[in-house]
Amino acid sequence: MSRFPCLSLLIILLSTTGCAKLKTVGQVPPLTPIQGTDEHYAMMIPALAQTVERHRPADTASLWDAGRQSLLGDRRAVQRGDILTVVIEIDEKAEISNSTSRNRNGSERAGLPNLLGIPQRIDEKLPGGATLGTAFESNSTSTFAGEGSVRRKEKITLRIAATVVDVLQNGVLAIQGSQEVRVNFEIRELLITGYVRPEDISRQNQITYDKIASARISYGGRGQISDAQQPRYGQQAADIILPF
Repeated sequence: MSRFPCLSLLIILLSTTGCAKLKTVGQVPPLTPIQGTDEHYAMMIPALAQTVERHRPADTASLWDAGRQSLLGDRRAVQRGDILTVVIEIDEKAEISNSTSRNRNGSERAGLPNLLGIPQRIDEKLPGGATLGTAFESNSTSTFAGEGSVRRKEKITLRIAATVVDVLQNGVLAIQGSQEVRVNFEIRELLITGYVRPEDISRQNQITYDKIASARISYGGRGQISDAQQPRYGQQAADIILPF
């Protein structure tokens, strides 16, 4: 145990994780509870009281009512706890291709065949047939070639209800939305957070994802199918530890 602390710790960690996974055998994956989330907090805490304008006698006699609960009132989300619909329609395609090549050749040669007979006298004293006639000669070749390409294509069409969890000082709305659908032993999860301007919300109380600043969109799942697509913990540990 003391000689191999890292190995022992890794074995204990993998065993504990494996036992935790065995508890979920035959059980459907649980849904995430709503209590304690920012959405639940925004729903339960009332928004700041707004100043109620006094109606003039002419306004009370009119059939027109500008309130949010009226038939023609503005029902767009404007305060904490309000709900709006986020439309996610992503259909993007990107292709990047790069090619680089480089080739360089160099040759250097230097010698001293004649200089008042001095090279000949020195050649007599040089060992092994060395001569100043070809005192220095070198050749170098350098070749480099590289290619790279990226191809990506995403297409997602989703709609999700998000909650206004906060109203910033500049009037921008902070939104957060989550959606979970369980089918048999698999849960499909959709999460979104970001900041929107009230004027970007349509009269249908909808906003597209490209108008959400700092948008964080997560679409995935968890369950038996998602778990089967992941490499085992031993394989993940071997990929990290093994240097080859």
